[in-house]
Amino acid sequence: MIYLDNHATTRCDPRVVDAMVPWLSEHYGNPHSSHSLGVESHQAMEKAVGHIAQLLNAPVDSVVMTSGATESNNLAIRGMCLHPRQKRRHIVTVTTEHPAVLDVFTDLQSSGFRVTHVPVQQSGSANAGIVDLQKLEEAIDDDTALVSVMWANNEIGAIAPMKEIAGLCHDRGALLHSDATQAVGRIPVDMMDVDIDLLSATAHKLYGPKGTGLLMVGNSNRRVRLNPQIVGGGQQRGIRSGTMNPAGIIGMATAMQLCNDEMQEHHDRVAQFRDQIWNTLNSHIDGLQLNGPDFGQERRLPGNLNLALPAIEGQAWMSSVPEIAFSSGSACSAAHSAPSHVLTALGIDESTARRSARFGVGRFTQVQDIQTACEMLVDGHSKLLALAN
Repeated sequence: MIYLDNHATTRCDPRVVDAMVPWLSEHYGNPHSSHSLGVESHQAMEKAVGHIAQLLNAPVDSVVMTSGATESNNLAIRGMCLHPRQKRRHIVTVTTEHPAVLDVFTDLQSSGFRVTHVPVQQSGSANAGIVDLQKLEEAIDDDTALVSVMWANNEIGAIAPMKEIAGLCHDRGALLHSDATQAVGRIPVDMMDVDIDLLSATAHKLYGPKGTGLLMVGNSNRRVRLNPQIVGGGQQRGIRSGTMNPAGIIGMATAMQLCNDEMQEHHDRVAQFRDQIWNTLNSHIDGLQLNGPDFGQERRLPGNLNLALPAIEGQAWMSSVPEIAFSSGSACSAAHSAPSHVLTALGIDESTARRSARFGVGRFTQVQDIQTACEMLVDGHSKLLALAN
């Protein structure tokens, strides 16, 4: 299997596994127990939490560990909006957000919140898929409690201008949340520099374990109050109860450090591979369309490629080359038959959206993988085209 689906999940780095294993098999104490096994587990876990805070340039008491980004998004959005002291009733998000954000907004709308979905720049623009800042500014008013904008999109790799967005929010007294699942570990993320209030991430997108995520809550500029969504134990200052996962947290901290250490080298490598896939396919398949923003460090994640075929559906293309793992959209939306909401939000018609495919190049992708994958993809497309004709 040639794995080109690193936006869905990444392989856990062996170095991360090595860091985790002792805390699964030898140092297995409950970190909330007072005996020596528990104390050593707690101390190692707290050290890892401090390391995570340092890597994101945030206060250590802003880190809340969760089971993943979906829980983090729910805790951030519901927790902030439903806090008893929170009186504002308007919330703002973007049309291309992940369902883990959009569905929470829909639920809050049914509870009486006024919801605004801000559009993104349309297909054909160099900044296609990036939120329209003028329309975002117009959407935020004095009743806006929270704005939620994905830092980097999971389907088209579009990178949002978070610093400018933070300024627009804070000028009107609104807080800013970002689902940074695809950003943390892939591009620099600095909580204080951007002045962001709530940030969600998960370990399995950055070569760490599944089932471990985080929510960064507040910074030294503003206090953020959350209504807990899970109660029963009072762990993590009562914000998120439940026995914590030392091995997962140590694994996430290790994975984040590795990403930080190797980021520029990783950028250059995966961008080169991404460009090679695009150039090869584009030279052999007439009529390919690039979905999302132009390639460039400020606009698009370096390992992301989303394209539309001229005549063949993305799902059929995937089936024709089972030796390659790629996707026709978000893994979290794979059970639905509707075309990608991200692509249709760019103004792409449903037929083109169904003819689209997403590739995510990653740390363990090799030169030979790209060469072989391109050959298979071109061959698979040719066979499907011959059958269609």
